[in-house]
Amino acid sequence: MTCIAGLVYENEVWIGGDSAGVGGWDLRIRKDTKVFKVNGRFLIGYTSSFRMGQLLRFGFSPPEQKAKIPDYEYMCTAFIDAVRKRFKDGGYLEIKDNKESGGCFLVGYKGRLYAIYESLQVAECVDNYDAVGCGEKYALGSLFMTQNLDNPEQRILQALKTAEYFSAGVRGPFIIEKLIHKK
Repeated sequence: MTCIAGLVYENEVWIGGDSAGVGGWDLRIRKDTKVFKVNGRFLIGYTSSFRMGQLLRFGFSPPEQKAKIPDYEYMCTAFIDAVRKRFKDGGYLEIKDNKESGGCFLVGYKGRLYAIYESLQVAECVDNYDAVGCGEKYALGSLFMTQNLDNPEQRILQALKTAEYFSAGVRGPFIIEKLIHKK
């Protein structure tokens, strides 16, 4: 289920998501959005599980970044440690063969876009855009084809509409948010 698409434009991170709740062949349009801000410092868009999204949206408080720690290192360490703790405390962290797994989501932080995968690895693509969920490939194709456009909201909307057209697990309405990084 789901398509979450994000991009970096100047000092802004834009993330958009659909509203589908899918289980097998069943589809429900949900009011609880898959894209939201946390502490005014993070913009998150998730797939995988509504429970995972609820844990990230409510009661999740990433620690402050220490001054000398680079952003990517912070995301891979302190941020992920806080995610792991929140998932564990919320009964969502899965442990199998001594390996922990969570879910998949995009995070905007300090003008950068990160993808967090089920293994809790942190990825940052050179393209300055990314997508996750069952509509990921369609959204990525759209974001690639629109990379010369200067309207980030329209690019995200087009990516989500493309994913909706081709994927049975993606449905509007689409929620698009931006986070401005003040240097």
